[in-house]
Order: sequence, then structure tokens, then C-alpha cells
Amino acid sequence: MQENNRQVFDVIISGGGMVGASLAHALTGHGLRIAVIEAVQADTEQQPSYDDRAIALSYGSKRILQALGLWPQIQSSAEPIKNIHVSEQGQFGFARLNAEEENVEALGYVVTARDLGQVFLKRLPQLDDVELFCPAKLEAFNVNENQVDVDLTLDNDEQQLLSAALLIAADGGRSTVRTSLDIKVKQVDYQQSAIVSNLTPQKAHNNVAFERFTESGPVALLPMTQQRCALVYTVDTEDLESVMALSDQAFLEQLQYRFGYRLGKLGRLGQRQSYPLVLKQVEEHVRPRIALIGNAAHAVHPIAGQGFNLGLRDVAVLAEVIIEARRHHNDIGALDALNQYADWRKKDHRNVMTATDSMVKLFSNPLGIVRKARNVGILASDMLPGLRHLISRQAMGLTGKQPKLSRGLTLD
Repeated sequence: MQENNRQVFDVIISGGGMVGASLAHALTGHGLRIAVIEAVQADTEQQPSYDDRAIALSYGSKRILQALGLWPQIQSSAEPIKNIHVSEQGQFGFARLNAEEENVEALGYVVTARDLGQVFLKRLPQLDDVELFCPAKLEAFNVNENQVDVDLTLDNDEQQLLSAALLIAADGGRSTVRTSLDIKVKQVDYQQSAIVSNLTPQKAHNNVAFERFTESGPVALLPMTQQRCALVYTVDTEDLESVMALSDQAFLEQLQYRFGYRLGKLGRLGQRQSYPLVLKQVEEHVRPRIALIGNAAHAVHPIAGQGFNLGLRDVAVLAEVIIEARRHHNDIGALDALNQYADWRKKDHRNVMTATDSMVKLFSNPLGIVRKARNVGILASDMLPGLRHLISRQAMGLTGKQPKLSRGLTLD
């Protein structure tokens, strides 16, 4: 609807990356007019959210994507994780999680962000109740009692005014919306960076995801299609430049020393990319007519592969809250509704952040007595079925109060 050169929507989503696009798909078909603002051209070559990084989708995330009708298009490029193997360099203990033991077809799946992007971006323009403003820049916004007004600059420098009952910040770690509201962020700099790539091991990965803790930080090798493995290699930030400067052969030799030979000789290294590792948590997830989701609200260490999964669970809860408020003819931008989202997500955010932060600190402690204690802990988690089950449920994103989408149910 257009009023005096102003386009009126029910929901405006700032950010068309993986989390923002997921939310648009979750909200479609429920009588809402939805605007998606994205600063970068809507294709996987330009959008940084849709690069070649491997994304570990939890079993719970697979159920969300299935309920949204997206999984059939994703499944062909997603490699299942049947087992997870956890170990520490120089120690004898290890722990194993098994999909069969949990009565699921897979504990999770590995897919590239680019493949996800191709599915999201192909379908998004086909949704009748979604209008994509892309490329466009959110210049400013103003919140008043009944609506939020958003000023855009389009690609041709044309100005556009949008208004809606609710503005959702899905615009990443450097969120313009969050910064404009001066919402405080608690932050821990781990002084580490993650190097991501892919490689082909000598031995078949057999759908096993490996997490190995080393003297320089955790190393993860995740099963991918075509018998490749996705690599997440953690290094101290002070060593990043020298490690990135290594030749492929020298890099693989260093990695081989850290990881060992469970997959035989590691080879055929892909392009390397790196990014700094920080823990971020906003002090406020909502304001009147504003909600923050995904990386605009939080960031966690990739030690447990929970980043996108945490954001997708934000989507599942917020979409359910919005649609239920709409169904009962309530104001979807009012704090009464938005606080339901914030309160519901609080425990999951806290649990994931506490778990990942504790693991980073525990496994970076060089004291001999601590190393022995954590090795005993790894052994215990392998030997005790109840503990294994709890860890597996957490890894699959199936603990706590589950929204409908996380249970594989639609929002109809």
C-alpha cells in the first residue's frame, strides 16, 4: 500500500542475509506485508552472507527449514553428520556422539552459505507478500507511537520512505539499527581468529564431524559433499598473518600436526578466509517497534557450530510471536508482544554462550591438572549414555521450550 509517496508494510526486515531471508520466508502467507532491505545486490556472488563458508545446520535447524518448505531445495547440497568425534591433541580420551543412538537420521548437516543463498534468493522474489528493496541503504528511521518510519536510498540515489508496525534488525554484527539505537553490547575478544577453507582427506570422512582441541585452539573438520571436509582452524590472532602467508603445502603440514591422521593425509586445500572471534551479546533484544535477531543480537565462538543455528531459532520464535499477535488482532510492534520473543530466547542465548565460552576457556588452559581433568571429562561424556544424550540434544538444538517451527510444524 502507498500513501503520499510512502509505502506501508506490516513488517520491515533490515538485512537480506541468511537470517533476514529466513524470517521473510517464515512470515510469508500469513496476511502480512513484508519489506526486506538489503544493501548488497541480491545474488550469491555479491552478498557476503552467501559466501563459500560451510554452515553446520543442527537437526533442529533442518526441521525449521523443512517446516518453511525450503529443505527439499537444500537437501541435495547438504551432507549429513552421522557421528561427532571429539578429542584433544596429546591426550588419549575421546568422545563420540551418534545419530542412530538418538534415533535421528543425522545429528546435523553441512552446507555452504552459497548453496543456502541460492535457495533463499531464488524464492524470495517469488513471494507475493514480500517486497525486496535491493540494493538499498537504510539511512535513518524514526519510531513513534503507532509505527516506525524508515528512510531509504535506492541504487539510483532515489529516496524512498517506508513505514511499518515493526522494524526487525537482521543486519549483522555491525547492525545499523542497533548502533542507531545505542543499544549496548557486551563483548569478549578471544584474541583468536578462525581460518575457514575446505580440503579433501585421503580417507573417506564417513559422515563424521571431528572437533579436535589443540594448543593453538580448536580444529574442526566437517563432512561435505564430494568427500570434501570443511575446515575451521582456530589460531591466535597474533599468528594469523604468518599462518595465512604459508603456502598450501606448509599450511596443510601444520594442520596435519594439529589434527593427526584419523582421515589420512590432508590435501587439495581450497581458498582460505579468516575472521576474528568474539563473543557478543546485546543488553536489549527489543525496543518499542524494534526487534534484533541473528548476528545483530549475538555472536558466539564457532567451537560448537551454533552461530547460524542460534539465529535461525530467533527466527522461529519471533515469527511465531508475530503471527500469534496478528491472529489475535494485537499490535505486532508493541512491547507486550516483543517481550515474549525476548523472554523466550533469553535462556537459549545464555546456555549457548555460556557453553561455548566455557569450552574456549577450559581448553585454552595449559595447566597439567586442568588438561587431565578435561580429558577425564571427555572420557566420561563418551562412557555415560545419559550425558551423551544431553550433549547430543544440545548439539541438535532440541533443548528448552521449542517453537512450532523447531518441532517441524507450520505456523498456520
